[in-house]
Amino acid sequence: MKNIEKIVQKYTDLVVKAEKDLWNMPETGFFEYKTNDYMIKAFEKMGYELTKAENITGFYTVVDTGKPGPTVLVLAELDALICPTHPECDKETGAVHCCGHHAQCAAMLGIASALKEKEVLEGLCGKIKLCVVPAEEGIEQSRRKELVKQGIIQYLSGKSEFIRRGYFNDVDVALMFHASPNAPAGVKFGTVLGHNGVIRKRTTFHGKSAHAGSSPHNGINALNAATAANMTINSLRETFKEEDKIRIHSIITKGGSSVNAVPDEIIVESYIRGASVKALKETNVKVNRVIASCAAAFGANATVEDVPGSEPMHDNLDLINCVKEVVEGLYGEGSLKQGGFLSSSTDMGDVSVLFPAVHGYAYGASGASHGKDYYIADPINVCVNSAVVQVCLIRNLLSNDAEKAKKVMANYKPQFNSINEFVAHKNSVIKDKTMVTYNDNGTIKLDF
Repeated sequence: MKNIEKIVQKYTDLVVKAEKDLWNMPETGFFEYKTNDYMIKAFEKMGYELTKAENITGFYTVVDTGKPGPTVLVLAELDALICPTHPECDKETGAVHCCGHHAQCAAMLGIASALKEKEVLEGLCGKIKLCVVPAEEGIEQSRRKELVKQGIIQYLSGKSEFIRRGYFNDVDVALMFHASPNAPAGVKFGTVLGHNGVIRKRTTFHGKSAHAGSSPHNGINALNAATAANMTINSLRETFKEEDKIRIHSIITKGGSSVNAVPDEIIVESYIRGASVKALKETNVKVNRVIASCAAAFGANATVEDVPGSEPMHDNLDLINCVKEVVEGLYGEGSLKQGGFLSSSTDMGDVSVLFPAVHGYAYGASGASHGKDYYIADPINVCVNSAVVQVCLIRNLLSNDAEKAKKVMANYKPQFNSINEFVAHKNSVIKDKTMVTYNDNGTIKLDF
């Protein structure tokens, strides 16, 4: 592995420069035009032929070893976050790479460079698919829904959209490494057992406006209905099982138009997170039941728009062991931290329900993830060493007639047995319905 490390290190200047360049061009999901163009030019300069995503950002290329075998997918994410308080954010958009996706792209250039070296591919079989993918962060839902209305995308996350389009149809094993802060002493890389999945909700509570001082009795207070729903959802928490890792969090994006008027429209955006597909669906029904009931209690109504977010990510244990073997082989015992199941979410989960996948971490960021003090403090580890690990992991999987990749594949049980089944599940989550029907005979029907 040390010879592979030396090969990747030849491209240190290229990788470190890319990290700095990409840091200065932060863009949000599906709109990463400058970032995408930078990566395309870098790949084409190396001589790669690219398959570009139609109508959106992102692309992939395939490195064929010339011998039959599995296909290993290696991913890097293009998008940034919105954090207007970060001192180095884009002053016009508030966008900044405070999750470190730009560092993944820089590492990807190191991987792509190394794979052009004959020695790196020697003894391997199968194919390596290098993919630069948009829109991991679950932000700007309204902006993305406009793309849905235009027929450009169907799903709001990049990886699920790529899966729907068939870009991953030939994949057997998948891997990705993410920048991470707060490294314990002596630790360079990390793995975890998984991440929560998420359903994204937009609820509009409909009331009736009236003068808030002289005639509030003539109105229907949508804010009261929304507040009651939020409090009641909080009261559901004791019904959640520990192993389901349920998290529900909301913000009010429209809270009324005038303090002197009874609020007639309140908009709430929410995430429901959970560790399994079953737990997510069950919790979503509970939440929708509360929304419908609280709207009806005030004579109001509610419209719920549910869209699928990321599926629960369960890192493949065989792949975790492969990462451990590679990292400790390169950097010694104790250089890898193995963690538990995280309640945050990643659309790498969409990959993991179809193929064995691992979502590793490269330490070397500083500050808080998604925060105003986030930076890449150690680009050598986060970018260069990350590229080294990923190239060595590819070799670990595809050498010896892909013995380890085939073992990973044989032991893996997918959540969905086909892309069509995956798409059908995603579509089953989509909802846009009015929750309360008021009948002429005075009865009420709740639809949740």
